[in-house]
Amino acid sequence: MAVYTVEFVGTGETIEVEDTDTILSRCLDEGIAQEYSCRVGMCLACSAKIIDGEVTQPAARGLTDKEKENYALTCMARPQSDLKLDRGKYPPSIEAEAAVEAGAGDEAAADD
Repeated sequence: MAVYTVEFVGTGETIEVEDTDTILSRCLDEGIAQEYSCRVGMCLACSAKIIDGEVTQPAARGLTDKEKENYALTCMARPQSDLKLDRGKYPPSIEAEAAVEAGAGDEAAADD
């Protein structure tokens, strides 16, 4: 069992996470306010951009294989090295979906 340092950029928060623990579970244990919702890798609320390091997250079904290279779902991600994460950053697929939904809402409002 290895222990890695996880640093959240821009917050000054750092935690130690065993490679058998999820990043979210350690955040909650340490009192760090990490967003989450479903805790099963689907909703993307706990998403963080991987600035440096590697994670394993085979059960992160909400991410494409390509997105798994650059984003961690902290509810599923287990560190494989020391990490630097930028919390609250979402993969392009969710950002594009949000933009489409926002645009659809604008059109509906214009129709009223």
